[in-house]
Amino acid sequence: MSEYIVSARKYRPMTFDSVVGQGAIATTLKNAIKANKLAHAYLFCGPRGVGKTTCARIFAKTINCLQPHADGEACNECESCQAFNEQRSLNIHELDAASNNSVDDIRNLIEQVRIPPQIGKYKVFIIDEVHMLSTAAFNAFLKTLEEPPAHAIFILATTEKHKILPTILSRCQIYDFQRMSVENMVKHLSYVAEKEGYTCEPAALNVIAQKADGGMRDALSIFDQVVSYTGGNITYQRVIENLNVLDYDYYFRLVDFMLEKKISESLLLYNEILGKGFEGGPFISGLASHLRDVLVCHDPQTASLLEVSDDIRQRYVEQAQRCKPQWLYRAIRLCNDCDQAYRTSRNKRLQVELTLIECAQATDDEPGAGRRPAHILKPIFSLLAAAAKETASHAPQDKGATHPATSAQSAQPKSSAQPATVPNGSPLGSSSSSSPAPSPAGSPMGKIPPIPSATAPKRPTLKMGRLAPSIHRSSATAATPSAAAVAETPAEAPAAPLENRDLDTTEVLLQWQSFINTMPKEETALAQRMKIMQPTITDAHAGSIEVLVENIEIAGMMTQIAPRIAAFMRTPLQHAGISITFHIPAQGQEVVKPRNKREQLLHFCDLNSSLISLGKSFKLELS
Repeated sequence: MSEYIVSARKYRPMTFDSVVGQGAIATTLKNAIKANKLAHAYLFCGPRGVGKTTCARIFAKTINCLQPHADGEACNECESCQAFNEQRSLNIHELDAASNNSVDDIRNLIEQVRIPPQIGKYKVFIIDEVHMLSTAAFNAFLKTLEEPPAHAIFILATTEKHKILPTILSRCQIYDFQRMSVENMVKHLSYVAEKEGYTCEPAALNVIAQKADGGMRDALSIFDQVVSYTGGNITYQRVIENLNVLDYDYYFRLVDFMLEKKISESLLLYNEILGKGFEGGPFISGLASHLRDVLVCHDPQTASLLEVSDDIRQRYVEQAQRCKPQWLYRAIRLCNDCDQAYRTSRNKRLQVELTLIECAQATDDEPGAGRRPAHILKPIFSLLAAAAKETASHAPQDKGATHPATSAQSAQPKSSAQPATVPNGSPLGSSSSSSPAPSPAGSPMGKIPPIPSATAPKRPTLKMGRLAPSIHRSSATAATPSAAAVAETPAEAPAAPLENRDLDTTEVLLQWQSFINTMPKEETALAQRMKIMQPTITDAHAGSIEVLVENIEIAGMMTQIAPRIAAFMRTPLQHAGISITFHIPAQGQEVVKPRNKREQLLHFCDLNSSLISLGKSFKLELS
């Protein structure tokens, strides 16, 4: 019985041309070898299983080949190539930095660097997972990495470039390896299956490639696992059984149920999926991805973005023709919200089922389609929906129909249907007489029950805004209105025209401070500056006000809020043409600047000299 070798090792590329998915890097290295322009240090970085170590070995073999081909490939026939292929070459040293990451390991490596090669021109040191080296080991390696002997070449490989010191990165040529595409992996798996004599379906290889998540080594390992399960006959159905992957067919059926608004069937299908051992989290994430693929297939140009087999792509295109983009936008957003809330939900199954119901009830003609939908659930099951429809058909069609208790009142004239109400809420008259009559104390009128809330008239309410009421209020406005005035006053009376009175300095300053008191917290710094500003009236009749500020930056900020200040002042000052301008003081003019605490103390001491003696008596000092 011959020794079994896994496919990842058996079919490891031996030449640059056989490297899968890294054509640009392979071409760059071949051209550097042909031009004899080799760097002393390289850094290969990228995801796992994409060919970093493989390219490093091919590169090491090629530069030591005694008879290289014209295209930059190794001959695989000379003594150096034969030694490499038989894994007995002394010119290639591989170090696993994950288990050899100390300073002593790096010192031993430096000692080996000094020894020249016996066959060939170069000694190549491949350090895998170099990011695992300790900081001390990196520092010990710096000098040798920067100025190695002429015969030494270092190739560092890592999956986490961000963990490597910048001083190491600056000494290397950096090559970023990309993830393998599904198409390239499917081609390579087909090649391996052909070599081994296996029969396989393209859809099955596509599932293996997607499961590998961009790593060729992972794809080959999964391939070997599937071969052991299927015995060499690799079919789509047996692959999804072995890998525990949810079939595409479930998502296609579920979307069809949603389009037909078959909620019961959707919930039963989800229950079947749970019965096969799948969790709700991967399911809802896969449903969102499926809906995204359906949306992509709306345009034939973007349908090529799907990394699936041709027959599956055709199913996506057919389903996309039945789905409107607006519905897909809503369903994708619902699934995305469910995916985010699933991790913290206590009843995870209910979370998914509610999402399926909302997706089935979503329509593409509702207002706001494509944005976050309102969570309103309609009748779900067919029997309940039919009962609700039958109830709605027997309901009165007249929208103006009211409760029998209030029908008599609605038939009365409008003037007597809702009696006027004084500010304290008592009725001015009863429904039986047109004129109010006072009732003596202890009469039956005092025992009349209160009017029900359904028919009671709404009391007029005063809604206060953020701004305080004006202090310039006439006595007639401040007086309590009479009952007749309350009854006849409309809901929103038009604003009275302004008188355009001449501005008064005292009133302007008062309104200036009132505006400062109403400014939000976000403008606290600006409000503090406004407290020391002095508005000056330049034209009292025209309503022109001028304010001097310190610099152009403050002038710009104040100019932005000038319309707010003017609008605040117009009604209290009774002037519709108020305009405020901010200027930087000209030569000879002075602007008031804010004083610090020491300047404020000195100012008060100048105004009152007794403060100085008070401070000396109590031995006070300004902190």
